[in-house]
Amino acid sequence: MHTFAPDEKSSPVMIYTSSLLVYGELVSKDNIRVSTWLRTDSAPECLYLRKPTIVNLVSNPPKVSKYEEIYLPRAQVTSIHLTPPACDPVDYDDGEKNRIMQPVTILVGTFIFNGHLRISTRVDLCTSFVTMHSTWISAYDVKVSNPLLPRMGEVHVPMLIMRPDLVSFAL
Repeated sequence: MHTFAPDEKSSPVMIYTSSLLVYGELVSKDNIRVSTWLRTDSAPECLYLRKPTIVNLVSNPPKVSKYEEIYLPRAQVTSIHLTPPACDPVDYDDGEKNRIMQPVTILVGTFIFNGHLRISTRVDLCTSFVTMHSTWISAYDVKVSNPLLPRMGEVHVPMLIMRPDLVSFAL
């Protein structure tokens, strides 16, 4: 089991891949803002989580497993957010002009994210995607659900990040 260094912390997260939901305690440096960490050059190749619960959505019914720790390759991560009630401040300025919150449904594997993308007022959503070259983007005021996990209900998060090349967007 990992021994914490004096400059480390753990944060409750929910991580989505194409076939898994992983939730547990993500270990990072104290000065890291978990909600945007994967966008930065300091993001690791593997995310280390303590006490993870893994929901395998490929099995029918979905299979739940618990472990002491897991190393999850960053390349497999489709989306990540802090587990409520934990949250970071949003990553934009409310007073920023020429931006709107575009309502959108985001399909992440079997998960449905109903939320908003912050885009320019001068382009539509399609043009925004064509001109976007970001590996990770944010979604805001998101309600997460999954028809395969009705007991999960709806999880509301103020912000999450996702890889736009691994999800689908519906209006």
